Amino acid sequence: MTATTATTDVLTGAGSLTPTPGDRFSFGLWTVGWQGRDPFGDATRPPLDPVESVHRLAALGAYGVTFHDDDLVPSGASPAAREAGIGRFRSALDRTGMAVPMVTTNLFTHPVFKDGGFTANDRDIRRYALRKSLRSLDLAAALGARVYVAWGGREGAESGAAKDVRCALDRLKEAFDLLGEYITGQGYDLRVAIEPKPNEPRGDLLLPTVGHALAFIERLERPELYGVNPEVGHEQMAGLNVPHAVAQALWAGKLLHIDLNGQNGVKYDQDLRFGAGDLRSAFWLVDLLETAGYQGPRHFDFKPPRTEDSAGVWASAAGCMRNYLILRERAAAFRADPRVREALRAARLDELARPTAPDGLAGLLADRTAHEEFDADAAGERGMAFEVLDQLALDHLLAAR
Repeated sequence: MTATTATTDVLTGAGSLTPTPGDRFSFGLWTVGWQGRDPFGDATRPPLDPVESVHRLAALGAYGVTFHDDDLVPSGASPAAREAGIGRFRSALDRTGMAVPMVTTNLFTHPVFKDGGFTANDRDIRRYALRKSLRSLDLAAALGARVYVAWGGREGAESGAAKDVRCALDRLKEAFDLLGEYITGQGYDLRVAIEPKPNEPRGDLLLPTVGHALAFIERLERPELYGVNPEVGHEQMAGLNVPHAVAQALWAGKLLHIDLNGQNGVKYDQDLRFGAGDLRSAFWLVDLLETAGYQGPRHFDFKPPRTEDSAGVWASAAGCMRNYLILRERAAAFRADPRVREALRAARLDELARPTAPDGLAGLLADRTAHEEFDADAAGERGMAFEVLDQLALDHLLAAR
């Protein structure tokens, strides 16, 4: 098989592995548009017109495209240039039928944000960051987005004395409360998803994990307007379990959006295509999203490696969708396997779903079998049958069953 044939096969897919808009796959303009520039090397690809991105992603079977404000209209553009850029983009959406499910704001690239946006020590910078964000909310609403993602890429510090974290959290709460007030006042059908990350580009970022973000949301004036946008690589950078974090977000009713990519353990943010890196974690994540009834976008936040040319960019994007569809098929086969169902019963998952004390505290205290007559030694000898269950999952992941 030639390289050209292999690329064509990946781009087109086959049968049930061909993406369709019904799969709700979306991509950020900053993903396929990444030029390959990194701290050690210049760009390896030319800039990509947002309009071309819309058309190419639609042709691959994606349903949506997302963007930072500066991805669509460069920072500092004149009002006329801004309107022209938005108009061209809107026309491309209309021609392709592509949606804009999410919009976000770049509060991290320009030097003005080197100490943060919402939590910069300089008050005038904080006010500028808020006005920039409010304008993004207007654009999100105008293009029909339902989610506004807020990633605090510069909200953090490298030294202890440089940032009073309690004051910074006060300012962060103030900013999000103002966003919520604006959304409510304008009557926008938008919710705000906080995107956690532990570090990079700052040494230590505020709201570093899903758990931190969920706790923060409960302190806001309108908590019902806010949720989270977990990213695979961000949780894994902290050595955490991504499906567990997403499950907690679902349990809290706060999974508004999700960023899918690949990551190899605790290191810098790699942004590999989805399925690369920790494949077992990706399998359980797809299984969770598909069985939990998540209705939001399957959004890919990845970077095509700087080794790739234009053809490689689109092959990488197609690979993200193909890998999700393969894992979805594998997860469905796992759940439908009679032997798996038997193994789940042997592992007593059905018992975990039962309330521990439906009889309440009084009933629990009156039940002698719960303590006085409970044989802890015998219970401690029970096997859990987890190894059989886990091997069955691996067999399905590897298509050995």
